[in-house]
Amino acid sequence: MDAFYIDWLNLIFRWSHLIAGVGWIGTSFYFIALDLSLRKREGQKPGVFGSAWLVHGGGFYDVQKYSVAPDNLPDDLVWYKWEAYLTWVTGFALIIFQYYAKASSYLIDPSVMALTTWEAIGLSIGSLALGWLVYDRLCKLFLGRSTLWLGISVFIFILAASYGYTHIYSGRGALIHIGAMVGTMMAFNVFMIIIPNQKKIVASLLAGEKPDPTLGQIGKQRSVHNNYLTLPVLLMMVSNHYPFVTNHPHSWIVVALILVVGAAFRHFLNSHEAAHGKPDSEVRNYSWALVVTIIGLFILVLFTSPVERDLSKASGVDDAQMLAISGKHCVSCHAVQPTSEYFDEAPKGVHLETVADLKRYRDLIKAQVVDSDVMPLGNETGMTEQERIAVAAWIEAQRKGGN
Repeated sequence: MDAFYIDWLNLIFRWSHLIAGVGWIGTSFYFIALDLSLRKREGQKPGVFGSAWLVHGGGFYDVQKYSVAPDNLPDDLVWYKWEAYLTWVTGFALIIFQYYAKASSYLIDPSVMALTTWEAIGLSIGSLALGWLVYDRLCKLFLGRSTLWLGISVFIFILAASYGYTHIYSGRGALIHIGAMVGTMMAFNVFMIIIPNQKKIVASLLAGEKPDPTLGQIGKQRSVHNNYLTLPVLLMMVSNHYPFVTNHPHSWIVVALILVVGAAFRHFLNSHEAAHGKPDSEVRNYSWALVVTIIGLFILVLFTSPVERDLSKASGVDDAQMLAISGKHCVSCHAVQPTSEYFDEAPKGVHLETVADLKRYRDLIKAQVVDSDVMPLGNETGMTEQERIAVAAWIEAQRKGGN
C-alpha cells in the first residue's frame, strides 16, 4: 500500500484512539472519584451503600450507589463498555499500521535482536496475550488476600516484561509494547471481568435471586487497577516522541520509575477526592504520595540525562564530512523527495540535504543522533559509534563558532 494512504489510516486510527481513550479514561476517573465521595446519610434507602451530592454545568445531582444492586432494575440502565473496547481496537490498529507495516524501521533493531518481520509480529501478538493471562492469574491468586502483595506482584511482572521487550525490540518498539500490554490488561479487565460480572448480577436480579456480592468486589478490584495504571500507560504511549525515554540503555528501569510516579500521583488525586467534605479527623495523611511523585520525577530527569561522548576521538569534522554522514544515513527519509519506501514526504518536514539544513536542525540532530541512537530508524543504515561522535563534534564546533 502507498505510504500516503498508510499515513492517513494511521492518522484516522490515532484520532479514533484518542477520542475513545478520552471517553474511557474520563468515565474511569469519574466513577472512581464518585465512589470515593460517597457518604452514608440519614434516611437513605435500604441496600444503599452511600450517596454523593454533585454540582456541574449549573445543575445539582444526588447520586446513590447500592451495596450490591437494587431489588428492581429500570429499563434504561446505562452500560459503560464501548469506550474501553474501542480504545483497544483502535490502539491495536495503530500498532498494525505503525509498527507491523513498518517493522524494519520502527519495531526491529538488529543491534538488539535480528528478527524477521513475521517473527517480530508473532512475538508481539503472543506477548500481549501472555501478558493478560499472567496478570489475570495473579489477580485470581491474590483475590481476598493481600492487596499489597498483588500490587507488588503485578509491578514485578510488568518490569520483567519490560526487560524482555527492551532485549527484543527497538527502543520505541519496546516502550509502545509495554504500554500496549498494560492497555490490553486494562481493556480485557472490562471485557472479560467487569462487564460479564455485571451481567451476571443483572441476570440474578431478573431471576428474582440475590446476586453474589463477590462478583461486584472482583469488578471493583479490576476497575481500581485500571484507574492506577492509566497515567503510566498514557506516558508510555507518547514516549516515542522522547528518545531520552525510549532509547535509554536501561529503559526498563525508566518504566519502573514511570509506574511509581504515575501510580503515586493517581493515589494523591484519589485521596484528595476521598477527603473532600470529610472532617479533618477522618482524613488520612496522603501528602506522602505527592512527595513520592516529585522525588520520582526528579530521579527520572537525572536518570535520563544524556551521557556526554568523548569528542577527542573526532576532531576537525568539517561540513563536507557532515554532509557525507547525512547523505549515508539521513537523506533517504529527510529529503525533499525521500527514497525510503515508508515516506512520501520528509518526517516532520525536516530536510537534511544541505549544510544550511544541518545547521538549522542541529539541536534536533543532537537529540536524535547524539544524545540517543533513535535515528536512523532501526539503525537500518548501520550508523557507527564513531560516526555519532563525529556528528557530536561537528555540532559542538558549530556552537563554539556561533553558527
